[in-house]
Amino acid sequence: MKKTWLRHAVILLITIAFLYLFFRRVEWKEAFQSITDVNLVWFIIMLLLTPLHLITRALRWDYLLKHEKKGVSFYNRFAANAVGFTVTMIFPGRLGELVKPIYLAKKENMKKGFVLGTVVVERIFDVFTMCFILGIFLVSKPLYASIFIIDEEIYAKLYFWGIGGISFATLFLIITLCLYFFKDKTFSVIKFFLRPVPDKISEKILELSEEFIQGLKFFHSLKDLFIYILLSFVVWLGIIFFYWIFFFAYNISIPFFFLFPFVFMLMIGASIPTPGMVGGFHFFSKLGLVSFYNIEANLAVGMTIVMHAVQVIMTCLIGYVILWKEGTSIFQVKKISEETKK
Repeated sequence: MKKTWLRHAVILLITIAFLYLFFRRVEWKEAFQSITDVNLVWFIIMLLLTPLHLITRALRWDYLLKHEKKGVSFYNRFAANAVGFTVTMIFPGRLGELVKPIYLAKKENMKKGFVLGTVVVERIFDVFTMCFILGIFLVSKPLYASIFIIDEEIYAKLYFWGIGGISFATLFLIITLCLYFFKDKTFSVIKFFLRPVPDKISEKILELSEEFIQGLKFFHSLKDLFIYILLSFVVWLGIIFFYWIFFFAYNISIPFFFLFPFVFMLMIGASIPTPGMVGGFHFFSKLGLVSFYNIEANLAVGMTIVMHAVQVIMTCLIGYVILWKEGTSIFQVKKISEETKK
């Protein structure tokens, strides 16, 4: 109980710190005026595009799941993503990452550990894909240096984050591959560390570990791996497209290619485990808007508030409709995930 409260306290402090940096020196009148100063046609198009990443993620997920069960319902894959993101939007600690596989496993009668393994693979390739996209942007600097001027300090930080992200993803991928290709040794190591643990609990952990490793089956097929990489680009280019339309909604015309570093920074902010991405998303969005596009700080604050609100409201609306149809609540789903963590 004390650990839970301590964790929540730390998350709260992080959220407050980022919100302070986000709202610092803001002129509220100008910021709120910019919230409503949108092109209605582009804004409606942006609203309709909000669930696009849920669709592309559901399509991509099938290439991991089919190794355990073919013909997994597209609706269930879409619903699992929607419910998972809804939980992440409402509760701290990114619980939605755990809710998503548990939800689908129950719906499709699949092994929880296996589905959880596929979600870990998803996150690894999400980082890889965005780092690769950012790498293209960084390497291409000579081509756009004269028309897209970035502060050297900001560029250096962006380069550092890009290298750090791809290093972390590479390390995680190597560990994941070792888990799959050296299963026997992996289980020997797990058993060694489980010696002090009661038999009933250790057996359960070993069972989940085996299911998890089985979730990495797709590494055995080069064809599926290639298709999965392509679909990962579809997912993230679709997300970038959503933000590109958002800029049009504010009558700001920016080449699609120039949104790569901004979306990368949003990914960093969104990865911070605050409730609903509050704080981290806001700070990194404002930093990107001001640093990359020279957007006035008050307008950047207003745009970020709208950007975040649209995603939270639309995602939660979809998630709640799905849960309402099934006669369950967000708290019941959260409780199941917490019990699984124990």
